[in-house]
Amino acid sequence: MGMSANCEAPSFEMPRSVVKKVLAEAQQEGEGASVRRSIGRPELKNLDPFLMLDEFSVSAPAGFPDHPHRGFETVTYMLEGAFTHQDFSGHKSTIRAGDLQWMTAGRGVVHSEMPAAEGVQKGLQLWINLPSKDKMIEPRYQELQSKDIARAEKDGVEARIIAGEAFGVRSPAYTRTPTMYLDFTMQPGSQLHQPVPVSWNAFVYVIEGEGVFGETSASSHHVLVLSTGDGLSVWNRSDGPLRFVLVGGKQLDEPVVQYGPFVMNTQAEIQQTLEDYRNCRNGFEKARKWSS
Repeated sequence: MGMSANCEAPSFEMPRSVVKKVLAEAQQEGEGASVRRSIGRPELKNLDPFLMLDEFSVSAPAGFPDHPHRGFETVTYMLEGAFTHQDFSGHKSTIRAGDLQWMTAGRGVVHSEMPAAEGVQKGLQLWINLPSKDKMIEPRYQELQSKDIARAEKDGVEARIIAGEAFGVRSPAYTRTPTMYLDFTMQPGSQLHQPVPVSWNAFVYVIEGEGVFGETSASSHHVLVLSTGDGLSVWNRSDGPLRFVLVGGKQLDEPVVQYGPFVMNTQAEIQQTLEDYRNCRNGFEKARKWSS
């Protein structure tokens, strides 16, 4: 690999291209919150192992009051402002711009996510499915503060490595479903050639600016589903910075049955989950007496 640093572009054997481009349009969610949903829209139901991607924009008193989850993980990455999360086990934390919370809901969490600062709070929330063997595990959290997120910079491209690896730098985050999550900011005139495991599903979400991904141009609030391949090339030919996340994950290849905030493998498991939640059992015991 030592030689390739001087080359214009590493030649990927199978460069990834954009197979689907969807604009995430704003919709109302929670209590007065506005979200731009990309994955999870009717035209992009899911992208195994990813169930949903929302770019949220919320000002107090709006937010996401007490609600349950089971069977997957929520990854919340703050872009602006701050959000306080609290759950029925007594876990409480506030994440600010650049911070991340990786919550494995497993068998059951009831929590609230509410603005913790003046003005508009913005961020991305990604839902990652769990394999059937892990759906009923105990909930857990990983919280990474901005200062602890690995960074690397090369030729006008800055990477924040939330999960996986870029420019030879690896993230400390543990991902139960193998996942990469990279936040890139590219200066005008820069280019990026980022390897991606060949068989994984991967997508780009453009946060701001515009760029050329493979052979496709895209601007803010677009999600780009990528073909299979061993890497993605991106060029910033505009005169402003380009910021996007590149996310990839290993497919679970299992049936997905979703009912709102519950994601299982069969309809029977969803029925069971609804009963468990209603009767505060099998992971929802603490919901009986709790409110945020």
